[in-house]
Amino acid sequence: MLPDDLLLEARGLQKHFPVRQGWLQRVVGHVKAVDGVDLSVKRGETLGLVGESGSGKSTTGRALLRLLPPTGGEVRFRSRALARDGGTDTMVSVTDLNRRDMKVLRQDMQFIFQDPYSSLDPRMQIGEIVAEPLRVRGILNRGEREDRVAALLKAVGLAAEYAKRFPHELSGGQRQRIGIARALALNPSFIVADEPVSALDVSTQAQVVNLLQDLQAELGLAYLFIAHDLSIVRHISNRVAVMYLGKIVEIADVEDLFLNPKHPYTEALLSAVPVADPDFVGARIRLKGDPPSPMSPPRGCPFHPRCAYATAQCSVETPAMRQVAPDHEASCHLVAELNLRGVDALRG
Repeated sequence: MLPDDLLLEARGLQKHFPVRQGWLQRVVGHVKAVDGVDLSVKRGETLGLVGESGSGKSTTGRALLRLLPPTGGEVRFRSRALARDGGTDTMVSVTDLNRRDMKVLRQDMQFIFQDPYSSLDPRMQIGEIVAEPLRVRGILNRGEREDRVAALLKAVGLAAEYAKRFPHELSGGQRQRIGIARALALNPSFIVADEPVSALDVSTQAQVVNLLQDLQAELGLAYLFIAHDLSIVRHISNRVAVMYLGKIVEIADVEDLFLNPKHPYTEALLSAVPVADPDFVGARIRLKGDPPSPMSPPRGCPFHPRCAYATAQCSVETPAMRQVAPDHEASCHLVAELNLRGVDALRG
């Protein structure tokens, strides 16, 4: 029996990209960008997804929405658009839906892209961009769509006259607001926000993050918030999942993870959070070596070649994800032995 507040659940999610070589383009291996991810998102919550570049965060977000077809595993989602038998919603297997049902499901699941410049068609006016999901789904007539666009622009803090402008006439922050308005057009319940503020300056980042929180409170949205900036993740998230080399290595409530990490990789990430003090000298943890290739991940724990605490067991046995505290899971053989430092201890 699934909890009533569960909106999305992924089990064993995989996305492997074939590597081809030679004139005949034979497959000589696979890049395991996402390799057995388990996660869940509750109604109205924000799950932060963090990790260094190349860890598989964006690929995970796209695979959840089937913008990239998963190689393996299952994604289940509580859909309003596909509700049957007079119900308000129904749990569906996203990975098994046919093309027609998947198109209907898009009303419930939307995506905010990282780059506010390349994600908007430069040949279309803003009104056309925001109304495109409505037009594709055949929802509302032209006049009603114009009214809906005006309401969406107002919701993201822009005047209705912006509908007649083109993307090149807008700033980066304004463009990202348009991307948010487009994502809201079909009244989704779940949005994957793929580093939505990383291309913006600091003051604009704060405005966009506050906008996302206001919209969440007003509309009951759930977010998968993908980011590098742990300060923003701490501000916006209810729970945080830490990803390394295609796997989730730790997941917990946001404050528990920041103050009491249980995986060495999480501790290293927290030590890199910048402090606005030029005289501050923190306990920065510098990982040795480079991240392993996702085409040939190391045996055992994927983090062990760079881990200062690794033992012989770590190099031969893959640690299972296990509960280490209420609502706190980590995959580390030494989780009961290590006394890792949170952000307060690292800054002390």
